[in-house]
Amino acid sequence: MKKKVRIMSLALATTMSLSLMLSACSSSNNGNGNTPSDSSSGGNTPKESTAAESTEPEKEVTLKFYFGGDKKAATDEVWSKVSEYVKEKGLNVKFDINFIPFGDFKDKMLVMAASGDKWDMNFDGDWLSYKQMAAKGSYMTLNDLLPEYAPNLYKKYQEQGTLGAATVNGNIVGLPWTMKMNERKFIAWRSDLTEKAGIDVPEGSIKTIEDLDKLLRQMKEAYPNERINRTTPLSMYMVRDEWVDLNFHGLGFYLNDPAVKVQPVEQQPFYMEASKLVKTWYDDNLINRDAMIDKTDGAAEWRNGKMLVTLTSHEWVNANPGFSDPTYKLSSSVLYPDKKFVNRTALANVVAINRNSKNADRVLRFLDMMETDKTLYDLVQYGIEGKTYVLNGDTAEYPEGMDTTTSNYMEWGGQWAFWKPQFMRPTMTYGPDFWVNEAKFASEPNNVNSPIDGLFLAEDTMKNELAKRDAASDELSRPIEFGVVKDVDKAVNDYIEAQKKNGLDTIIAETQKQIDAFLANKK
Repeated sequence: MKKKVRIMSLALATTMSLSLMLSACSSSNNGNGNTPSDSSSGGNTPKESTAAESTEPEKEVTLKFYFGGDKKAATDEVWSKVSEYVKEKGLNVKFDINFIPFGDFKDKMLVMAASGDKWDMNFDGDWLSYKQMAAKGSYMTLNDLLPEYAPNLYKKYQEQGTLGAATVNGNIVGLPWTMKMNERKFIAWRSDLTEKAGIDVPEGSIKTIEDLDKLLRQMKEAYPNERINRTTPLSMYMVRDEWVDLNFHGLGFYLNDPAVKVQPVEQQPFYMEASKLVKTWYDDNLINRDAMIDKTDGAAEWRNGKMLVTLTSHEWVNANPGFSDPTYKLSSSVLYPDKKFVNRTALANVVAINRNSKNADRVLRFLDMMETDKTLYDLVQYGIEGKTYVLNGDTAEYPEGMDTTTSNYMEWGGQWAFWKPQFMRPTMTYGPDFWVNEAKFASEPNNVNSPIDGLFLAEDTMKNELAKRDAASDELSRPIEFGVVKDVDKAVNDYIEAQKKNGLDTIIAETQKQIDAFLANKK
């Protein structure tokens, strides 16, 4: 996946856990006035008479869904059972379930939308293709359809106030998850190996970049032939300096700036610091030499013992990491615990309906059933009892002989948008009250809501400049951020100048204009 001028580090769970900020619901995206590039063509589809409204039986249709990750072995069998169940409840549908590896997800979704593909629903998030898809009018407007065909889900959104983040110019174009989390950065390491090597690194002791640098060097000395780490340090400097990455073409701002002044990441002092440090890591083999091009699943690499140190989150230092070898042990430490860090937006995990779907009403009826039917929820999330999971009391566990790495269904990619706190079972990965504790962590004083949470940045007025900026990022910033360049000072300065020539002033001005309007409307 092409990453547009942003942090190039690896988060352990491939961002498997993201957090929800309960933003105020608004019919106009808090009045920032942004519009999709073609919102008129993303409107509601004609209503289809349901079985309850017609004397004729409802015709069967097939709903085509796309999720991220790899398709697990029992997926089709499970969703066949889902079809049987919902048909018994009056929803006459079958399912065509498709998966796109996360490394390719963003680009493939954008291509599919541009070609007019007629799938029905897909997983997405602000870290994937959601913002661009919404900006291009690729997702259907759901203002009328949502309350009519998914009244229970709509009521939940009204209670939580989470639709504002997915509302553009008054149009609801996404359906956010209903969780609250924070992805503050943690460092995790294989403590069984540090103990074996006699390395003294107590739990909670890696609090700074300098602490991490020392640990990496100790691990490399003790295990010279192992692949130590594939995490770049840039995101850690962002934590240190309380920088908020907008996830918008390499732009951000500092949390201590009440004016929320937008700036390009490459011009910040910490960018040069991070670039110089990662160069030493690359030269000293503290970061994998192929990290820049490595598309293998980082979570699987960690579970299988092919990394010794990784950057992760509160979720994955408290969950069961699913190590393939029971002798592996994890220790961890939060980075810069005294610094403020923003909670995740409601757009962390969403599902959206393709504007070309002919079955939007059926999709919404299915989603509404997911909101109220625990049996259906168990079937979709965990699969077939006895085949893909077993119950130990209230806990959903892997069948005998299976684990995280060999699961035939459980913990499938993209399930996160379907998570419902009212129905979630404890699992072998997430113990009892796990998500209650995640929400508590997100509510700690230094974990704060972004001042612009819920803002949707439109690209129409600067799309040419952004295209040039993204192209330069792919060519120039990745080698810098992974330590591959020979002369860091020259490479960074050349990159800064290249981006200035690509219309950076226009991008900054247009982005700042939208942010200022958003903040003014909140007062």
